[in-house]
Amino acid sequence: QVQLVESGGGLVQAGGSLRLSCAASGRTFRTYTMGWFRQAPGKEREFVAAISRSVATTQYVDSVKGRFTISRDNAKNTVYLQMNSLKAEDTAIYYCAADVSPDWSIRINANFYDHWGQGTQVTVSS
Repeated sequence: QVQLVESGGGLVQAGGSLRLSCAASGRTFRTYTMGWFRQAPGKEREFVAAISRSVATTQYVDSVKGRFTISRDNAKNTVYLQMNSLKAEDTAIYYCAADVSPDWSIRINANFYDHWGQGTQVTVSS
């Protein structure tokens, strides 16, 4: 069973930065595609970013391109989400998730992700 634990959320002013981390248990982290999703109050869960197991490929939702960067350190079993130039509309609970499929492509549909963290709150004040 894969366990994911997010950290790094908090309250920040608009224009500020936060770095989210997600630590994973297990020895096969390097074989997972890792994703970040978010859910704002009253809204559906939304794909934010994902990174392939090889680190060669990343994908972002248009609204965060140029502001957020996803990265991973397979030696530390950790995936990161660096968030810069934060906006009020980025306020949400952020979840990391693992796609354990052997498929090498990045998938943005949350239904393809097998394991989820408990989430970390990000609040951006305007």
